[in-house]
Amino acid sequence: MIEHIVLFKFKDETTNEQKEEGMKRLRHLKLELPGIVDIQSNHNFSDRSKGYEMGLTVRFTDKASLENYGPSDEHQAVVSYLKSIGMVDTLAVDFEISEEK
Repeated sequence: MIEHIVLFKFKDETTNEQKEEGMKRLRHLKLELPGIVDIQSNHNFSDRSKGYEMGLTVRFTDKASLENYGPSDEHQAVVSYLKSIGMVDTLAVDFEISEEK
């Protein structure tokens, strides 16, 4: 399995309602794209976030599913929305995880 983690930073003018809509659209990708086992997104509450305000985790069945996710039309539509509401930076990491036994 693959774990995909993304942190998001927004302009000060971006509202919580806009961020909520972005998270809703991100979570909806589970219903639109194959290979997503789990997807979570929410507002950050840590004071150690270095300005990143929102987090996303996506668990994929395999690397191929992650590779299809990024350029997919569905994902790119959400990225376009996030940019339109003031996303100024992201930080992403991807790593392989072992299934619990």
